[in-house]
Amino acid sequence: MSRVRELAGGGRAVEVAPDRVQGWFERFAAKHDGAATTLLRPRQVLVTAGDGATATVAVPFGELPEPHGEQPGLAVSSLVEHVSATRRIGLVLVRLGAHSVGVAVDGVVESSSTDRHLVHGRNKAGGWSQQRFARRREGQSARSLASAADAVARTLLPVAGELDGLVLGGDHKALRALREDRRLTGLLDRAEQRVLDVPEPRHAVLDDAARRAVAVEIEIRDAG
Repeated sequence: MSRVRELAGGGRAVEVAPDRVQGWFERFAAKHDGAATTLLRPRQVLVTAGDGATATVAVPFGELPEPHGEQPGLAVSSLVEHVSATRRIGLVLVRLGAHSVGVAVDGVVESSSTDRHLVHGRNKAGGWSQQRFARRREGQSARSLASAADAVARTLLPVAGELDGLVLGGDHKALRALREDRRLTGLLDRAEQRVLDVPEPRHAVLDDAARRAVAVEIEIRDAG
């Protein structure tokens, strides 16, 4: 079953496996009075249906090959070919207290590093007790993020030149903290804009993220 999320301002986004993209667009067109036009841009594909509904894809993993421009009807074959290519992708999943880092090919994890660290929750007590708790938690958080950064450096930096892409997932604040590690700057700058929403990273979560990383996210908006 495809994963669906609601979009701000209306509409929804659905994740579609590469081998199902062509069929998905054909069904979209059939439900919306056919496909009127397909606009092909280097980093975006926009299909406008006969009833005014739209389906938009932010092209992942580099630019869509030429030709670009508007074409009549449904013309997504170049997108399908692009997203179906075999790719070795780095994965970095981080939430405070846990991380999972790996390398996947065609949605299957080949190597990985996963770990958890104790980070206490909030303390409702006041005074000195709360301050000591806050300092302890800050130290735990720092050690957790440092361990995540080390895992990324150990797992991905040696194979960075072999990666065709990098996909991040988890907590945005934790991911921003990783960017402060100078070892990782060049690597993380290559990351796709899309950040996967994942629960506490574990190996099973990494396996699921590997499949989602190569899926195409399509944003659907009905005619207004």
